[in-house]
Amino acid sequence: MDRATGPSRFDHLKTEAGLLHILGISKPLIARMAQRAATNGTSIEVELLASGAIEEEAYFAGLARMYGLPFLAEIDPSLLSDHAYGDTQLVEPRMLRLHHKDRPPVVAVAPQILHMEGLARRFGRHANGAGSLVVTTPSAIRRATWKVGEARRVSHAVRGLFESVQSLSARLVVTGDQGFVAGAILCFISLLLVFAPLLAIVAAHMLLSFFHTAALFLRIMAVSHGKRHPKAEVSLESASDALPVYTVMVALYREAAVVPQLIAALDALDWPRSLLDVKLVCEADDRETLEAIRQARPGPHIEVVEVPDMAPRTKPKALTYALAGARGEFLTIYDAEDRPHPQQLREAFHAFRLGPSELACLQAPLVIGNAGESWISAIFALEYSALFRRLLPALGFYRLPLPLGGTSNHFRTALLRESGGWDPFNVTEDADLGMRLCRMGYRSSTLTLPTYEDAPTEFRVWLAQRTRWYKGWLQTWLVLMRQPLRTARDMGPLSFLVFQLLVGGMLVAALSHPGLIVFVTLSVLSLMQIPAPQPNVFTTMMLAMDVFNILGSYAVFFALGATPMTDREKKGMGWKWAMIPIYWMAVSLAAWKAVIELRLKPFHWNKTPHRPCHSGSLPPGLVQPNQSAEALTSAFDKV
Repeated sequence: MDRATGPSRFDHLKTEAGLLHILGISKPLIARMAQRAATNGTSIEVELLASGAIEEEAYFAGLARMYGLPFLAEIDPSLLSDHAYGDTQLVEPRMLRLHHKDRPPVVAVAPQILHMEGLARRFGRHANGAGSLVVTTPSAIRRATWKVGEARRVSHAVRGLFESVQSLSARLVVTGDQGFVAGAILCFISLLLVFAPLLAIVAAHMLLSFFHTAALFLRIMAVSHGKRHPKAEVSLESASDALPVYTVMVALYREAAVVPQLIAALDALDWPRSLLDVKLVCEADDRETLEAIRQARPGPHIEVVEVPDMAPRTKPKALTYALAGARGEFLTIYDAEDRPHPQQLREAFHAFRLGPSELACLQAPLVIGNAGESWISAIFALEYSALFRRLLPALGFYRLPLPLGGTSNHFRTALLRESGGWDPFNVTEDADLGMRLCRMGYRSSTLTLPTYEDAPTEFRVWLAQRTRWYKGWLQTWLVLMRQPLRTARDMGPLSFLVFQLLVGGMLVAALSHPGLIVFVTLSVLSLMQIPAPQPNVFTTMMLAMDVFNILGSYAVFFALGATPMTDREKKGMGWKWAMIPIYWMAVSLAAWKAVIELRLKPFHWNKTPHRPCHSGSLPPGLVQPNQSAEALTSAFDKV
């Protein structure tokens, strides 16, 4: 991409404009594209192709005819040799060497118009190099490169992290050392239950209760932080500043129904099309979704990446596969049903530009747009509000590890690659990556502008999704606890403690919650007997602590989530918050189900089905493909 400045830049644009006019492009169109090129630091040619005003194939075929060179619309992958360095053609598709069996190699190029005259002199019909060069399109080069290297690339996506840093991969569910320690602990507990059952129960109860209390106080501190640090003002990069290329990746599987809504949401992003690299990452055999994308006719800035079939079939594997072709200096992930704020990329870039070099990731808040549809979606909305608008901002403020959400993570692409990308065997790859970044010495923080998505409204769908999450959190905890002393040294003592309270505490709370309820219930029923037995001091203390943990957890759960909600969100939730105790019992069911799944099918991905948001869902008008970014921004600001 031409980034020249000053008089030299003006001369380039002037020369380019003249050549494009000779090619047959109208002067008004050239003038509009030249203005964009001057603003974005690109070329008129790049802006012209990104705008969709002319088809890529028609443009390069016209160039070939104009300069007397042959044109090749599609490249046969069998004519290529696969090399790891060939992946550079996915990022900057310029040239491929085609090896024919019956004649000398031919070079296929996707040239810039400013270079065409020199190419014509060397490779034209009457030049010495005639027949050894053909003109093609950047898209043809990318398609052929993706195809010829797919086996190597998908193998690296599956095995790369495990082979390079085995200790960070969830491919081994439990290591030999962990199995030995777990066996020793189980033997000790069994012996204790046989010879001192009361002591074993009391010790376990005390340990769980103190762990509950510590995790509860962490969330109370987040409530306090939210009151002392109200919502920050949104800081955006100026529209006049030069912007880098930004990659947006969306993993889709069986998502044909939401493709039109997704394309509309991506088209609304306030970022120059010429600097936007959107990749829709699909399984190669998901023909229904691929056909839906084809029918939606996405713009030239949107590329479809087909992932070859290779186990495990997970979202992180697909994203790691597509990472090889990411062109952007920065990269973000969205889910198929997401409706991100149009200016979220600008806020992220501004934060990266002003932040320290070790700032690797920014998490945008996820806001549930269908809280009013069911009690499950209402409590889900409360939960997301607590996590993304209170807890994570507090953790980011104090430079503590962030368990990332599965969408709307913004990364420095180089640091994401350096960290190993996503673990294809971890079914909650977001939390795992957040902890790994912290362990490697990188920082994560949060944004203000939200992404809207819909929560499950049916218990069956919610349970499958939550089971997958808890299974992934178990995987993450097991991975980081393979070498606990080294993990504590890498993360730092405070971050390691927070990790234990966030991930370990969440698991312990979910798994033990029914037990606490049973203990409190039995204790209360015992005290209600006539005549009531005389309780001892220890039992009274534990009962008080358990009641505090249970009621305090409910209260903090509500306070964390409700305080940052808008009036409209609170109205949508209504009195469904009263179902919090039932929701917590359902969470416990999902956690126990996850423990069983971790043993029986550790890498199975429970797919959450999505559907287009209803008309009137937050924000209004988002699913209209032709809605302007300004109108959509206004709609978000009214929420």
